[in-house]
Amino acid sequence: MIRNSLLHIFLVFILYSNIQAQEALLSKQDAVTLALENNFGIKVARNEAAIAGNNKGVLNSGYLPTVTANAGANYNRDDATIEFPGQLGNDNNPRPDVDIYKAEAQRYNSAVNVNYTLFDGLGRYYNYKRLKEQYELSELQARETIENTLLQLFSVYFEVARLSENKKVLQQALEISIQRITRAEYAFEYGQNTKLDILNAQVDVTNDSINLLNTQQQLANTKRDLNVVMNQDLNSTFEVDTLVQFIPKIRLEELVGQVEQNNVAILQTERNLTINAYDIKVDQAGYLPTVGLTGTYGWNLNQSAASAFFPGTNNETWNFGLGASLTWNLFDGGGTTVRVKNSKIAYENQELLLEQVALEVARDIANALAIYDNRLNVFLIQEQNVLTNQNNFERSKEQFQLGRITSIEFRQAQINLLNAQTNKNLAKYDAKLAELQLLQLTGQLLNVEL
Repeated sequence: MIRNSLLHIFLVFILYSNIQAQEALLSKQDAVTLALENNFGIKVARNEAAIAGNNKGVLNSGYLPTVTANAGANYNRDDATIEFPGQLGNDNNPRPDVDIYKAEAQRYNSAVNVNYTLFDGLGRYYNYKRLKEQYELSELQARETIENTLLQLFSVYFEVARLSENKKVLQQALEISIQRITRAEYAFEYGQNTKLDILNAQVDVTNDSINLLNTQQQLANTKRDLNVVMNQDLNSTFEVDTLVQFIPKIRLEELVGQVEQNNVAILQTERNLTINAYDIKVDQAGYLPTVGLTGTYGWNLNQSAASAFFPGTNNETWNFGLGASLTWNLFDGGGTTVRVKNSKIAYENQELLLEQVALEVARDIANALAIYDNRLNVFLIQEQNVLTNQNNFERSKEQFQLGRITSIEFRQAQINLLNAQTNKNLAKYDAKLAELQLLQLTGQLLNVEL
């Protein structure tokens, strides 16, 4: 009896330590906010979009001139001896040598050069438009990353919710089983049953305790998974919202009708098609001439040392120049022609890919609708099944207390209710996740209240 009492104390400790633990509620919106702010994948996607945003700016357009400045300085020192062999001076004596010591010369220069491409065959014009489309594409890619991350977030969030509800169900089952042990022990003391009833109750308590401990461990692991998605402290604890609301069917049908305008895969393929069209224009610019303008403004100062024949000089000049150039590659060996042909083929391939993506999205929508309808129906059936098993359990409990059914029959009714409740929890979150997957395909995952 002492051993059984200790077992009871241990089991009651397990039961009520789980029941009484109160943690802060992490709502669905709070989880979404944390993921959008902190998730590593979303941060990377936003940085990629920022890079594309920089690339589409006027500073990367080629429309602005280039301005360069240069300056230089040179210093020379010469020590020289100049001889005049065979030459006579005015006094008919040999002309003496001339020694030049520390003959210094300096040269300084500076200039500002401006180059501007006035016309390049419209290549930069279409490249500028292409960069804008590339930015829009990067925004769509970031949106796709966000949508995938939110689906991952809710997949884990709903698993936490399912395990939380299962934990409560198992706590109730363990509580009932503990009460059965107490009842069986009292009945045994008064000679109303056999030792076998106590042993059966103890076996059931053991199984319920193990199931509760395993679920508790799974729940702790899944919460850490959720913390990873939200980029939070792995040991952060919280409760989640187990209330699930489904979008009305008429609203879903309305969203499905707008797939072509909102589906991220279709929109990305259309952007790529536009980019390919600009690629053709950029390559065709190679057929046209390039006209450029140049401007120069400079300053030079030359200071020369005195020589044997000339005195030293200082020469300072200021210069200003303008120029224009025209370059027309009349024949480049066929390179431009090949590039244009390949760009047109790439455009045709992108058109085919758009048709393929549209067809695949239509298929995915049809499948997602069918899966959602099926899972929602399963959930409704499971809800009714819980009510049926709850009613059966209550009646079995009354019959067991009156001694009209055995503990084995009572346990079977309890297991049936437990299975019905856990199956309902699974069906509920499966249906909601299927709804979110459908919303992603319609392009409305970020626009509806979850």
